[in-house]
Amino acid sequence: MFRTALRNVLAHKARLMMTALAVLLGVAFVSGTLIFSDTVGEAVKKASAKSFKDVAVSVQSTSGDGPRIPEDGQNRSTLLTDRLADQVRSLPGVAAVHANVSGRATVADKDNQPIGNDWQNVATNYQPGEGGKDSRYPVVQGRGPAAAGEIALDEATAEKGGLKLGGTVRFATDGPALHKKLVGIVHSEDPQVTAGGSLALFDTATAQKLFVHPGQYDELVVAAQPGTDEKALTAAVEKLLPKDRATATSGAVLAADQARMVEQSNQAMSKTLLVFAGIALFVGIFIIANTFTMLISQRSREIALMRAIGASRRQVVRSVLAEAGLLGLVSSVIGFALGTGIAVTMRSVLNANGAGFPDGPLVISPGAVLSALGVGVLVTVLAAWLPSRKAAKIAPVEALNTVDAAPKLRGLVVRNTIGAVVTGLGVAIMLYVSTLKDAEDMMTPMAGSALTLVGVIILAPLLSRPLVTLAGKVTTRIFGISGKLAKENALRNPRRTAATASALMIGLTLITGMTVVGVSGQRASDEMAAQGLTADYQVGTANFLGLDPELTKKAAKLPGVQAAVPLRSAAFETNGGDGYGSISGTDLAHLDKVADLRFVSGSLDAVRDGGVAVSRSRAEKLHWKTGETHDVGFFTGTEKKEKARLKVAGIYEDNATIGDLFGPTALVDPHVKPLKDEKVLIKTANGPDAALEKEIRKALGDSPLLKVQDKDALRKENAGSIDTVLNMVYGLLGMAVIIAVVGVVNTLAMSVFERTREIGMLRAIGLARSGIKQMVRLESVVISLFGAVLGIGVGIFLAWAGGKLTASSMPMYEMILPWGRLGIFLAIALVVGVLAAAWPARRAARLNMLESIGAQ
Repeated sequence: MFRTALRNVLAHKARLMMTALAVLLGVAFVSGTLIFSDTVGEAVKKASAKSFKDVAVSVQSTSGDGPRIPEDGQNRSTLLTDRLADQVRSLPGVAAVHANVSGRATVADKDNQPIGNDWQNVATNYQPGEGGKDSRYPVVQGRGPAAAGEIALDEATAEKGGLKLGGTVRFATDGPALHKKLVGIVHSEDPQVTAGGSLALFDTATAQKLFVHPGQYDELVVAAQPGTDEKALTAAVEKLLPKDRATATSGAVLAADQARMVEQSNQAMSKTLLVFAGIALFVGIFIIANTFTMLISQRSREIALMRAIGASRRQVVRSVLAEAGLLGLVSSVIGFALGTGIAVTMRSVLNANGAGFPDGPLVISPGAVLSALGVGVLVTVLAAWLPSRKAAKIAPVEALNTVDAAPKLRGLVVRNTIGAVVTGLGVAIMLYVSTLKDAEDMMTPMAGSALTLVGVIILAPLLSRPLVTLAGKVTTRIFGISGKLAKENALRNPRRTAATASALMIGLTLITGMTVVGVSGQRASDEMAAQGLTADYQVGTANFLGLDPELTKKAAKLPGVQAAVPLRSAAFETNGGDGYGSISGTDLAHLDKVADLRFVSGSLDAVRDGGVAVSRSRAEKLHWKTGETHDVGFFTGTEKKEKARLKVAGIYEDNATIGDLFGPTALVDPHVKPLKDEKVLIKTANGPDAALEKEIRKALGDSPLLKVQDKDALRKENAGSIDTVLNMVYGLLGMAVIIAVVGVVNTLAMSVFERTREIGMLRAIGLARSGIKQMVRLESVVISLFGAVLGIGVGIFLAWAGGKLTASSMPMYEMILPWGRLGIFLAIALVVGVLAAAWPARRAARLNMLESIGAQ
């Protein structure tokens, strides 16, 4: 039976080619993801380990009540001093101690645009050792910084910014722009820097002035002499530290923690990619099952003969599964090779777009090989299992005596009943989901979506008759007999049509659902970004650390500026701890010039007379009403809370610009350390103006961290992030659509083979070659459009039901149908139908008339 399976694979290479391609593409997706994750993960781990190579012990300050927050708001140490560093240096086994000062510095390029992401923009002190050089940062050009007016940068940052030795570097930490002379360019292997961040180096005194205080450090890094026991040295260092105020951690523990964090991050990315790979393989199951069903139907006489000469049903099943296993194995091997190329290409493309993955060799682990090959073979065998059982049920005498008879089609009653139950259950769950107001439980909508999709797939043969008939009326009216034949061919075997269309339907369901939710969310986000904003500019910072209030006052005095209203917030807890909130302190005298406030009760004048205003939704959650007084405790960064009494002077419609509560700055300022304006709303006399915008930037320090945005800029910022996510989803789901196209080609090609005699008869009674081509093309288009209509319909329903959850975090969310994009999806299905039929139609038209009529 194994030899029979091998012979069948070799005998039907052309028919199985498209099935092999579907398996191949799915395995390539899986293997590419696994190899990419392993390669990047190993490279990052090695880079992280290298950064801890000379770290025996790391000393950092702690506090039993949490981080120490001084008046300037930075999480800085008051314990790590030169005195402690000298004590650590005197310990036996210590080779050196690096006293580090660390912070964030965003460097501007020649066009004053920030380089890198703020959270990856590392700044630290350059600590020259023997020879006047810091071994951690090899100098490529120039020298290390040695004076207050000097700075050094890493190679990538200098290159991105077009910055040259001797030139001036503009940068910012948490305030106005600063300027220093570039004296050196260094090489860095810090993972944050190599992953797209930046590195700025200062002399120690300057770094302390920028990020801590003179004589203080953020970390003491201890290097050990050869042969020193790291654990013993860590214990010795720990004895020098104040109890519960600082900790000493060994380099091995730090490296292990870093590796664990990298692995967790890598796993999250891998799981996301593998979900889409699973979707691609799921689509492939329909193609494989369809192919084997058709092959078994065509080989019914052969199978019957095997049964007649003594083959048991179990042997027939094993023969078909062995054939599927061989196909899956060969396809998986080729797919794995393709996946390796995908992994290499993926890393190159992402690095070219600023991902900054560290260099490292390609990692192909045994686990990746076994997983990819195992998945490919398993999926193929599982997909062929039902067709194999069908093959085993062929009765020898019946099959041998009905060679020329059309195969009998089983009824759809049982299938339709199961499909109706599954679909009904899925729809019921999604209707329940549409009533939820909390998006915390995501398992329920996921289960409902899966059941709905599976139910529609089961019901697809039933749904195909009315939809294909409707499409057939159009094709018949436009294309005549070719259109009618195409409709009849599509209806001839509803199961086959449904399986072929379902592969395309799955991809379009997901794409449509994501598009509808994404576009609707984008519209809501756009409206929320400028909701209640009547100011011409909203000013903030990229690192969210805020602006100096003195600079806000300076901007308010600019000619052409009518008002510059600050917003600074403080978090509080209601009496008894049963509610939380955040209150914005603002300039009540000018607030109405920059925000459109619509009061439900009370008024802005009442707030000015003493009190606070609360948004409608927050008032409902806190059960507050106008005229009431409530005791609250403001958070101070420790367990102690500063108590205050708030009088509710008004309730207003939700306003994303202002927030949930607002009151005078005098109420909030005592609880905000350091005192910073989170954002500033600026109203001008004549609307947005480029020249005035430059003056505002200048007055606010002209920092590269500064974001001066009008309403259009706020909308574009929100739209850009959603478009990026949608484009990524389109790209990942594109593999599933490609596999679906392969399925249409495969079904049509095998259908043409199955109908060889019929095509010969059509040619004999006068249907031209062009008519044959048109018939096959129209059949393909009808099947593709059927899948598209189902996919778009199910996708819209799931987006409607699941989108209701989005409204819990986005009050302005309303479902919007992007008709333009939906039209594009239908057009894509039409193009898919035409392209998929190109080869089968050409093959059908080239069949010899007489040979076709005589075919068995």
